[in-house]
Amino acid sequence: MKTKRELIIVGDRVLIEPDDKIDKTTSGLFLPPTVKEKDKIMTGRIIKVGPGYPVNDPSAILEEPWKGTTSESIRYIPLQAQEGDYAFFLKDAVIEIEFEEKKYLIVPHSALVALIRTSIVEDDNDRRF
Repeated sequence: MKTKRELIIVGDRVLIEPDDKIDKTTSGLFLPPTVKEKDKIMTGRIIKVGPGYPVNDPSAILEEPWKGTTSESIRYIPLQAQEGDYAFFLKDAVIEIEFEEKKYLIVPHSALVALIRTSIVEDDNDRRF
């Protein structure tokens, strides 16, 4: 019998594969790791995205107040980040984890500073009639 493990991201968090490239300056000088430790911003590729910000559904009227909320009455506001985006995020908010011998970062959506989303655009010159 085989088992399958899946990493589920909760709430407003994103799973990022860190960008561990060796950095160099525009003049070609390589930066040592101690310089990168002083940076406040990190980068990486978004691997998974949580469901979003939880919000109670106002249309779910409770018959009895003592019953509380059910999982069906909770809805989510989706996140702006998507799988495959390249993210710039605050280093102070990072939680490092290791899953199946690979290093990942879990970052709250609020710590994302910028996203680069690559999409394929059809060029007019590429069209053939």
